[in-house]
Amino acid sequence: MYSGSSDGESHDTSTQRRIPPASSMLWVRNLRRYIGSGAGLGSEALMGMSLRFCFHCLVELETKRILLEIFKDKQQKSQEAGTIPSFYKKAYVFFFFFFAFSRHCPFNLAWSLLVQKPEEGSISQRVQRLAKYRFLKKQSDLLLNSDDLAAMWNCLRENCVIDDGTGAEKMNYEDFCHIASVCTEQIGPKCRRFFSPSNFMKFEKDEAGRIAILPFYLYVMRTVSLTQARIDMSELDEDSDGFLQSQEMESYISGLIPNLAQLRDMPDAFTNTYCRIASQKFFFFCDPHRRGKACIKKILLSNCLQELMELHQESEEEVTDTEQAENWFSLTSAQRICDMFLALDKDCSGSLSKQELKEYADGTLTEIFIERVFDEHVRRGKSGSGNSREMDFDSFLDFVLALENKDTPEGLTYLFRCLDLQGRGFLTTADIHSLFRDVHQKWIEGGNYELCIEDVRDEIWDMVKPSDPLKITLDDLLGCKQGGTVASMLIDVRGFWAHDNRENLLQEEEEPPEEESQ
Repeated sequence: MYSGSSDGESHDTSTQRRIPPASSMLWVRNLRRYIGSGAGLGSEALMGMSLRFCFHCLVELETKRILLEIFKDKQQKSQEAGTIPSFYKKAYVFFFFFFAFSRHCPFNLAWSLLVQKPEEGSISQRVQRLAKYRFLKKQSDLLLNSDDLAAMWNCLRENCVIDDGTGAEKMNYEDFCHIASVCTEQIGPKCRRFFSPSNFMKFEKDEAGRIAILPFYLYVMRTVSLTQARIDMSELDEDSDGFLQSQEMESYISGLIPNLAQLRDMPDAFTNTYCRIASQKFFFFCDPHRRGKACIKKILLSNCLQELMELHQESEEEVTDTEQAENWFSLTSAQRICDMFLALDKDCSGSLSKQELKEYADGTLTEIFIERVFDEHVRRGKSGSGNSREMDFDSFLDFVLALENKDTPEGLTYLFRCLDLQGRGFLTTADIHSLFRDVHQKWIEGGNYELCIEDVRDEIWDMVKPSDPLKITLDDLLGCKQGGTVASMLIDVRGFWAHDNRENLLQEEEEPPEEESQ
């Protein structure tokens, strides 16, 4: 990713275009004044100096001048307005640059100091971007590469002991310290931080005080992978606020595709659509308030990133079609969702009407649920009339994600807004009756036995066990651990059928192993 040296001698072209010509910079003119133009020095000596020294001159001289200009300007405006100057808030922006080059600056501290955004095209913005590049470059240089990880694995295997009972490769604390010394000699000091006493204590130990080397190595790989992902995302974060917008997230996913074994054969024409589908799941789970941006920290800690990284697994290894379909990020799943949308879009308008969406899942969803989906999660058209409201592709992706992840807090929150007919934040017995009435109608039309709506309503109340016996809240559904089942019973006749036949379905799942054993 980063091809420049640690001194920044090989910045990319976009960074070079943002920096003014050297002869026009104040720090260059001052530097020439100090060096002079005699024999042996002058321009040749200037060009021969390291870029590190030049950059620090830029930070010291230009920053002092900019700070002074800001201070004078703020002081003048404050005197005219009769208010206290806010100069010190502006100073935090420039203090970030000094912290960014400190060897002992924590990753979080450096970025947290960047509390003010410089104006577009200003010198401070160009310095900020250059400082950001150098900071991320420094963090990237501290990571272990693939060769380093392979060398560490060899050191672990060559210096471990074999457990006589289990055959597992293990190491005690003395072996741990010895391996740390060997790895430091072969790889360098950047691997030393993984061999701390606190890291050793994180792993399960046997009666002899030994830990298995495989969990430790997987921990190192995961730490390196997450750190690299954070650096990559921070590089795409244009405004450096710790959040990614949808276009930035799609760019990150697009950069991962060549490294994911199960996506290498993806047609180029499908890449943009795939990135859009994959990005939407991150925003569904990491942007609950629908602000249009997802926190980088939340993305790194989410299961979505882990699910995406599972595509590193080679397709030759036994990955069944079912497993690929269950993974939202697989090519099979993305093509299935795209084909589903195109099949529902009868008029090829690029969006779905209520009538078209009713055909989803073979028409098993209730009409009242479809109406509520459009009321709560679909934006009204520009003309403002009710008939103009249609579901675009992004809203359709959220719809599918909610139905396929009903047991998650995010999916259940999406569905609860549709179930809450009056928008009061809770469901009453009347709401349950109104919602299940459509399910009951489809149930009878399917040729099933007659059932009593009141009995189903009481069963739902027994499943949820709400804290208030008169109403069911979202917290009640989340706490009962059966919220997804309850939601399926109220919106989908197929979901109610699955609940009604749950015992037979469990018995069918248990039968194949018994036949094999016989």
